[in-house]
Amino acid sequence: MPTRRSLLSGISGLIATGSLSAVYGPLAAAQSLSHVELRGGFDAADAGIMPGADDDQSRKLQALLDAAARAGQPVFLPAGTYEVSNLDLPEGTRLSGVPGATRLFYRGDGHLVAARDVRHVSLSGITFDGANRWLADYTEGLIAFRGVEEVLIDNCAIAGSRKYGVQLERCGGRIATSRITGAAKAAIWSVEGRAMTIRDNEISDCGNGGILVHRWTKGADNAIVTGNRIARIAATDGGTGQHGNGINLFRADSVVIEGNHVSDCAFSAIRANSASNVIISGNQALRSGETAIYAEFSFEGALVAGNLVDGAANGISVVNFDQGGRLATVSGNIVRNVTAEGPYVHDGAGFGYGIAVEAETTVTGNVVETAAKAGLMLGWGPYLRNVIVSDNIIRKAPVGIMISVVEGTGSVVVSHNLVAETPTGAILGYRWADKATQELVEGSQASDTLVVEGNRRG
Repeated sequence: MPTRRSLLSGISGLIATGSLSAVYGPLAAAQSLSHVELRGGFDAADAGIMPGADDDQSRKLQALLDAAARAGQPVFLPAGTYEVSNLDLPEGTRLSGVPGATRLFYRGDGHLVAARDVRHVSLSGITFDGANRWLADYTEGLIAFRGVEEVLIDNCAIAGSRKYGVQLERCGGRIATSRITGAAKAAIWSVEGRAMTIRDNEISDCGNGGILVHRWTKGADNAIVTGNRIARIAATDGGTGQHGNGINLFRADSVVIEGNHVSDCAFSAIRANSASNVIISGNQALRSGETAIYAEFSFEGALVAGNLVDGAANGISVVNFDQGGRLATVSGNIVRNVTAEGPYVHDGAGFGYGIAVEAETTVTGNVVETAAKAGLMLGWGPYLRNVIVSDNIIRKAPVGIMISVVEGTGSVVVSHNLVAETPTGAILGYRWADKATQELVEGSQASDTLVVEGNRRG
């Protein structure tokens, strides 16, 4: 029976003379050597896949990925550039490279990397370069996964997609510590996700969005979006908020958005549309073109806590009671430098408000400084019910606190707030945009639904 040493010697000799490659091809040689040496994976160079080659490497790499998946082994790509397209990742793909040095360059005519209806796919240490080339109608992403139970993308770079950087449909798993830039649509688009984790990524210079967590039908998505740095997000396709957001939820319930740094977005840093049970905490939102942090339309349950907003057309809005938006806490936030200039003509309350809320909401312990119209806006027209506002500091705004006093509004308590440098008024009642009461800061129980007490001028 041959010893391990003699078997290694024999295989090495066959590879040296080219006999093994002649009989079985370079892929077989790589597989045999990998198994015998117990190296724990397949090296693309052993299969004749060479970086910098002028020819299309797609067929060779696809064959290697298929063989490695059947053997339950990972594939390693040495440093260099590989020109490929239309790679379909089989079940159990584990593809890795040298971070910052291994590059898959898209040749065009379809997609770059895709996987569908498999359990596990892992990509690590690879740069995926779309070169802004055409993508086929059947795909929305340079990297596109559908029905993958566990997607793991780690320490990768994704650049130059003509559509989305990463498209995920009905997928779970994790995208972490990666850099995604220059996507014409958005960096990451997750639809009908299965508890995706998106953390510690750098995202910048995308045409319509940063991280999108969407659902076709409203329901629990359970995504966690944390620790990401997102910058310079445009709204190439225009609109009034459907594009141009750093982090955007749509119909996705039970999502955590925590500890992200989001700057220079055309619309919102963080926008949760029809997303219930959302936690938005500990984020920085800098220089937003419209509302910095938004919980809007038909949601129930939003916790907005401990965020810092500096520069926006509105600071924090938890609104749209007319569409079912209700049930929230807004606490411990700092909001400053809010202007009245937005990216479109607003046909409602307009811009320039530090914090705006409407129904079943407490607003406590916030600091609002320098707002173009008002520090706090409570309700709009008849859309105000069961709101408590207490222990906030508001300064440097024409009006400190605006309260809707239109017929049909519900109970409101405004107490123990400190209001300073508000030349038009500290606390005033409004009928839509028109002032309707005298100064209320000294206290008021003018109606059964409004209580104002214990507030002070600074």
